[in-house]
Amino acid sequence: MTEGCAAASVLGMLEEREAAARQRVEGLREEAARLAEALEAAEIELDRRVIAREELVEALAASAAVTTAVTEPLAEAEQATAPLPAPVLGSTVPPWRDGLPVTVLAPDYQRIVGVVEERAPAGQGPLKAREIAVGLGLETTPAKVEGVRSKARRLAERGWLLQETSGAFSAARRPGAAPDAGPSA
Repeated sequence: MTEGCAAASVLGMLEEREAAARQRVEGLREEAARLAEALEAAEIELDRRVIAREELVEALAASAAVTTAVTEPLAEAEQATAPLPAPVLGSTVPPWRDGLPVTVLAPDYQRIVGVVEERAPAGQGPLKAREIAVGLGLETTPAKVEGVRSKARRLAERGWLLQETSGAFSAARRPGAAPDAGPSA
């Protein structure tokens, strides 16, 4: 009978191990189902991000095409008849060229050029970014002044304004970028 007890004991141990393995399999199946749901949600989010990036690239390409069309020199006959595109908020600043009106710039840039040009006939000299901000009716907080300075630099890089070595801006226009101004979008 000892052999029967030993066999029953071994059989009981195997049944315990089988039950433990079954329980582990069920736990792993539940975890796999949870991970499959998380994977599906992550894939949906990834798809949305890819679509958003592709849409942005297409929109920027279309905007660049419009900007390029504005900045390319037109033939003399076309200049008189070709309508200029309306400025777009947040648009890039086209390089200045003779005959290109300030109205091709976005409104914020038009206002900056206007403030600097108002000061030019009076012979008051170049303006610092803080003075331009005051002329625009903005608070002179560092954030507002830096925003104005960034836009004024962009205008100087594209030839709409002239940036002095002191960092001040004047209304002198010339083709090309300022010699000591860094690249900006």
